[in-house]
Amino acid sequence: MTRVEARQGASLDWRVEFRNTALESQYRRSMRMHDALQIRRTLWIVATLFLLFIPADYALLGSGTTFTALTLIRCLVAISCLTFVRVITKRPVQAHRPLLLNLVYFITLNSLLLSILLHPGHTGLHISSLMAASLTIYLLVPNRLGRILFWNAYLNLGFLLITWLWKPMDPGMLKASLLILAFTNLMGWMTFSRLNQLQRKQFALLMDERSTNRQLQTEINERQLLESQLRQMASTDPLTGIPNRRHFFELAEREFSRAQREGTPLAICMVDIDRFKVLNDRHGHAVGDLVLSAVASCCASVLRDTDIIGRYGGEEFVIALPQADLATAEPIAERLRQKVHALDLPMIDGETRLSVTVGISQVLPQETALEMALQRADAALYAGKARSRNCVVIASETSAATNAET
Repeated sequence: MTRVEARQGASLDWRVEFRNTALESQYRRSMRMHDALQIRRTLWIVATLFLLFIPADYALLGSGTTFTALTLIRCLVAISCLTFVRVITKRPVQAHRPLLLNLVYFITLNSLLLSILLHPGHTGLHISSLMAASLTIYLLVPNRLGRILFWNAYLNLGFLLITWLWKPMDPGMLKASLLILAFTNLMGWMTFSRLNQLQRKQFALLMDERSTNRQLQTEINERQLLESQLRQMASTDPLTGIPNRRHFFELAEREFSRAQREGTPLAICMVDIDRFKVLNDRHGHAVGDLVLSAVASCCASVLRDTDIIGRYGGEEFVIALPQADLATAEPIAERLRQKVHALDLPMIDGETRLSVTVGISQVLPQETALEMALQRADAALYAGKARSRNCVVIASETSAATNAET
């Protein structure tokens, strides 16, 4: 939903409700607990006021039929209000159900009209009671505007009927009373509309803010995913799926620093596919790519979880073996050589068997850079290529042979 559509959906009708019925339902659900609490408080106040009028009636009327009737009326209102308070306390959803709330309206307003009919008090007292009841309906009891207007009209028409049939008023006093009641209703309506308009605008802004936050969160998630993909692309060889040369050296340098710091062994293996150029020329680059992927999978399958493999370049791979000396690295390299040699690739003729040559070296305690061990492993690799290929050569053997020749 765009911002323009959101603003259109948040517009209000004459009842000061959202034109968008879904948004109005969402607003009313969000206000359910608040309205339930406000109705409970208001009904407690109404019940208390009606009960407090009983001593005042007794002081004015004394014991008698009229006092008894008024007392019964006021007790009925108090019991109705307190019953509804109990119902709402147990089930707050009833605060927005029209049946019970309008039943309380019916009992309370009719009781008020009956008390006006029975009470011998001055007209001003009755007008004050009507004003208080009218403002209570508008401002203190949450309800929909149509029902509020109906019950205020019911209250005022009932008062006019009483003054016409049973308690005639002076014409001037009647006109003044009607003006006061009309002004009360106008002010109550305007205040109700203003408060509801502000509440719904605030709710619409909150919904718009939440929508914006969700969009921002979605964009952040997409950006993070994109960054993750970019990091993956920047650190992974796209053909074989293993770390590329740059990322391998980042990981291997950490292991080198740890090995030198803790005095633990670190072995390096250089792996080269034998006669790869011939294979590539004979079968094509597509088959060459499949061979590279197959060899990379073989390498990954024989390594431990802590070992690091990377594509060094062309048909060469490099492996770092933390916590491994030459005695540990040699069997790993031998398993790798055997597994590659056992590969049966249908795109290569049966006479050609894949093989790799592996050169192994170990980082020495006095070395300050990983490149020294890499150079020795590379030298061991080329010694193996010159010897017979499809073999594992340890750098110390090459050094011993060189010293012997010297």
